[in-house]
Amino acid sequence: MKYNYKAKWFYMLLIAVFMMAVSSCKTEKIVPGSEAPKDIAGNWRVIKATRNGTDLTSIIDFSQFRISFTDKGYTLVNKLPFLVSKDGAFALDDPQYPFKITFTATGDKPVSTAFTYPIVNGKRQLSITFSPGCTNNTYVYVLEKAN
Repeated sequence: MKYNYKAKWFYMLLIAVFMMAVSSCKTEKIVPGSEAPKDIAGNWRVIKATRNGTDLTSIIDFSQFRISFTDKGYTLVNKLPFLVSKDGAFALDDPQYPFKITFTATGDKPVSTAFTYPIVNGKRQLSITFSPGCTNNTYVYVLEKAN
């Protein structure tokens, strides 16, 4: 009889532990966080420029060229060969995951081009690929925020 009593308590305890274990398991839904919109506001300078794969950075002085983005548009300073020649407005194809930027120079038609927004060595960069005028020449400007 004593053995039967201990066996019942053992099984009851085992069932209680099992029930606690089962009831403590919760399924949580993991909701991916949304990506923040890309903010390109500020003054940007060219840190690397290529034309048809040839590095132009050491040949041409890009140190004075700037493109300044604000929420109202963009401004070019000390102009060089670029996708547009006048100040105007810009738009990203997708504010969270941009792959294309569209420049609309004042009084001109919109012009779109490839655009990437990587972080390199802890600093945000813009990489703009374009062909101004001649489609045989492809420029790639890698820009970094100017201090």
